[in-house]
Amino acid sequence: MNILAWIVLGLIAGAIAKAIYPGAQGGGILGTMILGIIGAFVGGSLYNLLSTGTLAITSAGAGLSIGGIVVAILGAIVALFIYYALTRRSAL
Repeated sequence: MNILAWIVLGLIAGAIAKAIYPGAQGGGILGTMILGIIGAFVGGSLYNLLSTGTLAITSAGAGLSIGGIVVAILGAIVALFIYYALTRRSAL
């Protein structure tokens, strides 16, 4: 997939994931794009693990198809969850 398609996929998936995930997320347009691209890799890797049983670092298979966008959105939501779970401060 070329770089322009990655940028478009990242913007779409990151924006939808930020809209779905509860709470306020910062980062602006660049953060949203990076979140979506990371989500494409996380989602593609999880999809590959579930479908073949092997863990491989791959992107969201079909790219700018509906399935690729859905996998990237799910991956971006997982990435947001992991990020906020690791950076959450305890209220002691």
